[in-house]
Amino acid sequence: MVQRNMPLIVQKYGGTSVGSTERIKNVAKRVAKWKAAGYDVVVVVSAMSGETNRLIALAKEIQRHPDPRELDVVAATGEQVTIGLLAMALMDLGLKARSFTGAQVRVLTDDTFNKARILEIDESNIRRDLKEGYIAVVAGFQGVDRGGNVTTLGRGGSDTSGVAFAAALKADECQIYTDVDGVYTTDPRIVPEAQRLKTITFEEMLEMASLGSKVLQIRSVEFAGKYKVRLRVLSSLTPPELPIAEEAVSGTLITFEEDADMEQALVSGIAFNRDEAKVTVLGVPDTPGIAYRILDPIAEAKIEVDVIVQNIGRDGLADFSFTTHRNDLKRTLDILKEVCQHIGAREVIGDDKICKVGVVGVGMRSHVGVASKMFRALAEEGINIQMISTSEIKITVVIDEKYMELAVRVLHKTFDLEQPR
Repeated sequence: MVQRNMPLIVQKYGGTSVGSTERIKNVAKRVAKWKAAGYDVVVVVSAMSGETNRLIALAKEIQRHPDPRELDVVAATGEQVTIGLLAMALMDLGLKARSFTGAQVRVLTDDTFNKARILEIDESNIRRDLKEGYIAVVAGFQGVDRGGNVTTLGRGGSDTSGVAFAAALKADECQIYTDVDGVYTTDPRIVPEAQRLKTITFEEMLEMASLGSKVLQIRSVEFAGKYKVRLRVLSSLTPPELPIAEEAVSGTLITFEEDADMEQALVSGIAFNRDEAKVTVLGVPDTPGIAYRILDPIAEAKIEVDVIVQNIGRDGLADFSFTTHRNDLKRTLDILKEVCQHIGAREVIGDDKICKVGVVGVGMRSHVGVASKMFRALAEEGINIQMISTSEIKITVVIDEKYMELAVRVLHKTFDLEQPR
């Protein structure tokens, strides 16, 4: 008898999707539906919503600054509860299911506690169970280092786990179930006319995520891009009995192929980030190596910088500006006050009342005039541009944060993104 190779999907469910026993039972029904349709299914789950925060708060009640290794031991128990409950819910539906912690699978990570990175996944245990007809229920967000210590992957870790399992198992698709029904042209809370995108390229998704789009964590998008994992974002709030044919094409497919219509789509979306701050070092000596001398101490402090602008010098002096996360502003200013004295700069100033707004689209590669169209639209609304940054498929501007929502709405209209896709 010839053994039939079943298509394999990895489904990832976030904390909201497994936030109660009722919701866990709904997830089980959805998984059972895919299994009945002839798919092998690996399910990756987060802790129940609010659980990780509760566990971290407990640790902080014991230790003001919890020991990183022990904090991971505590935090990893959240997913362990969910996998056990979901496996039971699947058994209750008459299915064979088995749960796995990160250690039981052996998700090998580095030893950076609280924000570890996945090095490799030994998928042999999961493959064996799939072959025997089991549904594998795996804890996201966690792994073990070479010393056998429990590690967690930090913010967005469960999305990254889902994509990593899909890559290791060479899954046909990785489905990320969330409380939104896909990726939109911009945040529908700001622009009610925003449209759901049926497809978006990885490059566009990466640029949207880097600008603050919260649908997928940037680490998981990077991972999917690196290993060519086919990703779909779809809603866990639809009825579990929704027909497979309908569910399989719902949400947004994040793809590597630029389809024929991409040529027409000049801009796919408007992304924004309000958690930004601008730092300017005034009166910097305009000499070779000065950018390195300013930014190296910032990098040493593990502070990320983004848009960087150095003004043309006059009288041998220049001004040097960059953006960073708002939470890092105070630390950045403290570091640069010292740097200013060493390099002979006049002063350093910070501004936490700025935001970034960007237009993203692969169509920019083959079209000109996107920047001028964007700048004119902002000028007509009296919005001043403080800094500009461009990549092949993205143009980002830094503006006063009080104009952010206006800028997003204007640009969304300027590029006709409210038209049904």
